[in-house]
Amino acid sequence: MLKETLDDARERMEKTIESLQNDLRAIRTGRASPALVERLQVDYYGIATPLNQLAGITVPEPRLLVIRPWDRSSISVIEKAILKSDLGLTPSNDGQVIRLIVPQLTEERRRDLSKLVAKRVEEGRVSVRNVRRDAIEFLRDLEKEKEIDEDTLYKGRDDVQKLTDDFTKKIDEIGKAKEAEIMEV
Repeated sequence: MLKETLDDARERMEKTIESLQNDLRAIRTGRASPALVERLQVDYYGIATPLNQLAGITVPEPRLLVIRPWDRSSISVIEKAILKSDLGLTPSNDGQVIRLIVPQLTEERRRDLSKLVAKRVEEGRVSVRNVRRDAIEFLRDLEKEKEIDEDTLYKGRDDVQKLTDDFTKKIDEIGKAKEAEIMEV
């Protein structure tokens, strides 16, 4: 029973890390990356659709994104979605493709993005702590129902805490790496 609880907690914490990494990929650094726009929701015939399902996204140069819609009639809705987003990028099109030039980040924008990264990292930590709380509550319930003894409860709590510490450390490392990437000129 203890092993299953730890495995479930580990799996949920790994999903938290994966979610954090996906969120941080969408935060812009000084260079172009398809991850900046691929999850952007576009109102395509009344349905919110991720951009990567409507177009091919390439990076021909380090500071340029080229979006090639599969349906040329969707260029205008893709442009509107980019303008509405918080990316701060202005699209230009030639009727075939949309080009996004990724400008150099200012020092002020780097600090703002760094704060955003710190906020997302803290949300990841909170999520991991919530998983810890759920696992410990589950173990307490098992002990109350006499399915495990008190020693197993304490061992389980220690194991869950070690797991939490490991994942919190991973989250901190991911955050520091992203902040360094943002602050890199």
